[in-house]
Amino acid sequence: MGETEQAPPGVDITVPSPARIYDYILGGTANYEVDRQAAEKVRQAMPDMVDTAWANRGFLQRSVRWLAEQGVRQFIDVGAGLPTGNNTHDAVQAVAPDARILYADFDPIVEMHAKELLKDVPGTACITADFRDPDSVLEHPETRAMIDFTEPVALLLVTVTHFVSDEDDPWGLIQQYMDRLVPGSYLALSAVTSDRQMEGAVDDLKKVFAKSSSGGAYPRSRAEIASFFTGLDIVPPYKGAPAEVCYFGEWGAEDPVAADSEGSRWGYCAVARKPA
Repeated sequence: MGETEQAPPGVDITVPSPARIYDYILGGTANYEVDRQAAEKVRQAMPDMVDTAWANRGFLQRSVRWLAEQGVRQFIDVGAGLPTGNNTHDAVQAVAPDARILYADFDPIVEMHAKELLKDVPGTACITADFRDPDSVLEHPETRAMIDFTEPVALLLVTVTHFVSDEDDPWGLIQQYMDRLVPGSYLALSAVTSDRQMEGAVDDLKKVFAKSSSGGAYPRSRAEIASFFTGLDIVPPYKGAPAEVCYFGEWGAEDPVAADSEGSRWGYCAVARKPA
């Protein structure tokens, strides 16, 4: 797509969108010149951005497959982004064809593309809703029709919280979501970190996203990301590992050493269970 093409109604192509930037990084086509320019600025700050994006994508795919293997049959993927190869429902329904997956994103273009992709896929739906407003996600009619909140749910927050400022309290928001899910539910979360990165690179990254529809980016420390899981039981990310957050590529990896790339070290992730 290019900016000479007409944007769908309700889609602003004068401001870069995190969902469309991510789509471009992963090789998708649902992006515009403003997004490609922003992505190239991200590349200057983060030369390993493609490796980072695919390491994060790998975490999503491995974690939801693992969750399906544990018997989870309901998934709410908040900040889902634009559909690309091997989406959440592809990975989940390969294990559990009866599983239900609700996608949510605050960018309306995501729902537009997802509805076309999902029209013949049973057990899936997509809504436009903002993570920062839990009711917009959890009380949406599509959500209430699809998700049985008396049964365990996997809440997926994959590269979402680093677009939420401290003032908007992502920790408190996550608590609100998890409070409304029954014991045995899970949180799968990944987030970009400021650890080990050059201060200038982090500042440049923040500048790019300050001009995007997200309004900013907030990479956080390992301790800050780990605190998203307060009150939950973190699952060991691979055999023999301690039950704690790890780098993107390590989670579920058969060879964690080989998976520990420079791109992978741009973020931490974990899967955690809500105890009884």
